[in-house]
Amino acid sequence: MNKINVMIVDDSAVVRQVLQGALSGDPGIAVIGAVADPIFAMQRMALHWPDVIILDVEMPRMDGITFLKKIMAERPTPVVICSTLTEKGAETTLQALEAGAVTIVTKPKMGLKTFLQDAASDIIHAVKAAARANVSNLRTKSPSAVLPVRPKYNADAVIPQSSGQAMTKTTERIVAIGTSTGGTQALEQVLSALPRNAPGIVVVQHMPEKFTASFAERLNSLCEIIVKEASNNDRVLPGQALIAPGGKHLLIKRSGAYYHVEVMDGPLVNRHKPSVDVLFRSVAKFAGKNAVGFILTGMGDDGAKGLKEMQDAGAATVAQDEKSCVVFGMPKEAIALGAADKIMPLQQVASEIMRYAHLCDEK
Repeated sequence: MNKINVMIVDDSAVVRQVLQGALSGDPGIAVIGAVADPIFAMQRMALHWPDVIILDVEMPRMDGITFLKKIMAERPTPVVICSTLTEKGAETTLQALEAGAVTIVTKPKMGLKTFLQDAASDIIHAVKAAARANVSNLRTKSPSAVLPVRPKYNADAVIPQSSGQAMTKTTERIVAIGTSTGGTQALEQVLSALPRNAPGIVVVQHMPEKFTASFAERLNSLCEIIVKEASNNDRVLPGQALIAPGGKHLLIKRSGAYYHVEVMDGPLVNRHKPSVDVLFRSVAKFAGKNAVGFILTGMGDDGAKGLKEMQDAGAATVAQDEKSCVVFGMPKEAIALGAADKIMPLQQVASEIMRYAHLCDEK
């Protein structure tokens, strides 16, 4: 099996040293260069082009955003952004991701060496996910997903399964969307295509805290519907999409005929917080046949079991097809479980949401 050839581009000698040591310890990865800025990187890449690039954003001589745009224009290559987790850094990193990067590895401002050593498995996982990504589906202006990897628990750790009691119908409808790698690109395409009379939408996108607020604000500026980072007790309203905050789980609850969200802490589920399985289970439990669930592009299996629970509760369920995914992981697992009533390309998701809304209005 061929190794994944990786180029590290970061002006911090500590970051280069630790990343190189962590990646070189994996038998499936070879570090072919660790350089201080994009100028040095281009010189090395002229001799040996990498399979994956790990890229810092703020560097001397040429910033990471400019370099990334150059790469994606000349020879599209999977890129992992290695960025400091700050409010300012979040905005800058989202700009970089708009140029077509696959995922983010976040690094703190303090205790960097210890953090990177502890996060070695996360970094290796991100590189392997990037190597499998369909980069042609990322060549848009949209950002891509953040892919943290943590100890794996299931949704029982946050919300118990439904007793199986059927949920009574209501005029309020719920659209639940779960996604990860490539998902912010997918969400922009879907949400920006929806009219103002779209049904209420709740979204889990795997993304760390400090990134989701900037991401939601950006989507809100592009969409006819309102897009916002969810706050505790927000009502799920037509013409609005609520994005789960990074580092928190998002659940829906029902109060009479209406739905609101609960934003809560808790353990990582399927190594993620927010978790798609947690959202989907709450939708199955409190909305049932009043809902439709979509599982979109993403690495891993988060959301597959939750989508099956939604289906068993009477909800309509949809999985994105392989061809239009950046990473056909989460949809593939849901399809394997028989959890998807339909399988469709990303381009059809917005129209399917509105078709569902019109069908409900006619009943």
